Amino acid sequence: MRRVRSVEALLDEADAFLLDQFGTLHNGATLYPGVAEAMAAMRSAGKRLIILSNSGRRSRPNIARLSRIGLPPDSYDGFLSSGDVAWNLMAEGRHPAVAGARRCLVLSRGVDPEALEGLDLEPTDDAATADLVLLLGSDADRISLDAYRERLAPAAARGTLCLCGNPDRTMVLPDGALAPAAGQIAELYAEMGGPVLWIGKPGAAIYDAAFDLLQPMLGGAIDRARIWAVGDSIEHDVAGAAAQGCRSVLVMTGLMAGRGDAAVAEEMARWGRMPDAILPQFA
Repeated sequence: MRRVRSVEALLDEADAFLLDQFGTLHNGATLYPGVAEAMAAMRSAGKRLIILSNSGRRSRPNIARLSRIGLPPDSYDGFLSSGDVAWNLMAEGRHPAVAGARRCLVLSRGVDPEALEGLDLEPTDDAATADLVLLLGSDADRISLDAYRERLAPAAARGTLCLCGNPDRTMVLPDGALAPAAGQIAELYAEMGGPVLWIGKPGAAIYDAAFDLLQPMLGGAIDRARIWAVGDSIEHDVAGAAAQGCRSVLVMTGLMAGRGDAAVAEEMARWGRMPDAILPQFA
């Protein structure tokens, strides 16, 4: 593991980068300083950039938000969210419980009108009659985890599948505060006996989709050792990259903001993974 001062130090060793979104590029409301300039320099050097996000929302609203805060679509080569992967799984009916579902309870951060768009699923607010729980985001900074537990208990008791399209356990709010993310709600559901299917980093499916995007960009051949993942989570970004044979950079922003070497060591011990490099911030 080495410490680098900028992403420029890694360019000679990379063909492409998988960039985390929240906590790496922005805080949910504004871009971090130097992000746009760094991405422009990387693309000028011929590197492919895919934003790989555990957002439960699909690409279109994420891309629109990035544009609003100063990162237009021509700043990167592709965007892929865990919400995209979850939607594709439902559209293709690749899980028996999903294929037979008709009524779906959607839990997201705020209202997500695209969650079931184009799917043969009827939205319902009643967990007791839902055939599927689609967990895409968390309002746990405003709604208690106990309230989520009470609402989901009937579905868990019936053994209704919860498709967790955002496995992050902690979210960083724009003011820097931390709050429980969708992953913690999914853990509550599992504790109540409900089955959970996890979609997103560090799982393989989202990386498979990312490699499918990259393959034509890189001329049909991918050397995974020359694919670098950049993110603020050892659990998701670092561990996910390592499992796929890619390399990783841990940025000390987002979840790691204000934390020192002891915290990095603790996270590495907890998840059994070590980043290949550490960067103060993506710039």
